Amino acid sequence: MTNEQRNPMVRLLGVGLLAALFFSSTFVLNRAMSLDGGHWVWSASLRYLWMTIFLVAGPLAIGRGRLLLDTLRLFRRHWLFWLVAGTIGFGVFYAGITFAASYAPGWVVATTWQTTVIASPIVLLAYGKRVPLRGVIFTLLIFAGVVVVNLAQVQHATWRDVLLGGLPVLISAVAYPAGLQLLWEARAGGHTRIPHIVDPVLDDSFARVLLLTLGSLPFWLAVIALNQPPAPSTGQWVSTALVALLSGVVATSLFVYARHHAHGAYELAAVDATQAGEVIFALLGEVLLLGGTLPGPVAFGGVALTLLGLVLYLLAQGKR
Repeated sequence: MTNEQRNPMVRLLGVGLLAALFFSSTFVLNRAMSLDGGHWVWSASLRYLWMTIFLVAGPLAIGRGRLLLDTLRLFRRHWLFWLVAGTIGFGVFYAGITFAASYAPGWVVATTWQTTVIASPIVLLAYGKRVPLRGVIFTLLIFAGVVVVNLAQVQHATWRDVLLGGLPVLISAVAYPAGLQLLWEARAGGHTRIPHIVDPVLDDSFARVLLLTLGSLPFWLAVIALNQPPAPSTGQWVSTALVALLSGVVATSLFVYARHHAHGAYELAAVDATQAGEVIFALLGEVLLLGGTLPGPVAFGGVALTLLGLVLYLLAQGKR
């Protein structure tokens, strides 16, 4: 790989890691709300209410009302596609993440979440894209670290808590890349069941996030109606606003930007792998802000395995 080819890849991975830093606020703040007795349904649904407000008010505040109108028109033209992609990529994904926070520490949820880098190659293969073997090996290494971390948690919790804190995250780990890949495939075209969407609006990261957010709103209304949780506290309103801004708007826009500029299956898988940085960021955040304890030797070894998988991704990209 020449320097000219390598620099864009390094830039994409840097953007992905910056997104991981902001994404980590999700795990820390969701855990904080859970410890304060906040219901997971509000932790999830209020985030997307706030995201809708921020993503609508933002363009208006900076004089980009035309972009907002064009985005809403695009949503109307392909509303069924956006409902499906938003429900999978934002709805199912975040419901699992917030539900798990009631049963496991934030850094454990963040570590388990790294199984998304295994789900990513599987999703890519489902669309007929080939992922190099070394990429699969690196994701298996990350998955091994996730298994070690969750097994270590059995020493401090019941198997029920481990399962309820782990299985929903595994579902989320598949749903997130699946939903984002639907968007990627819609822009690329060539699928009979996915509309080929060609519109300059999709060149804007905030517009893409808004389209998926709007598509997820019916899902959240259904979740609220089915669970009928007690009213959220003032603290939960504030915390979900922070999550919406830091993780929902900033981090998601950065991550979608990186995926949008990735070329080919390997770069897509590598960008997805940068999310492994959330583990260390979430661990530090929980220790510093919530008074959490550092993991024991076994769990720390699992975290190290997960991060090693990411490092190998970064090193291998220069040897293509």
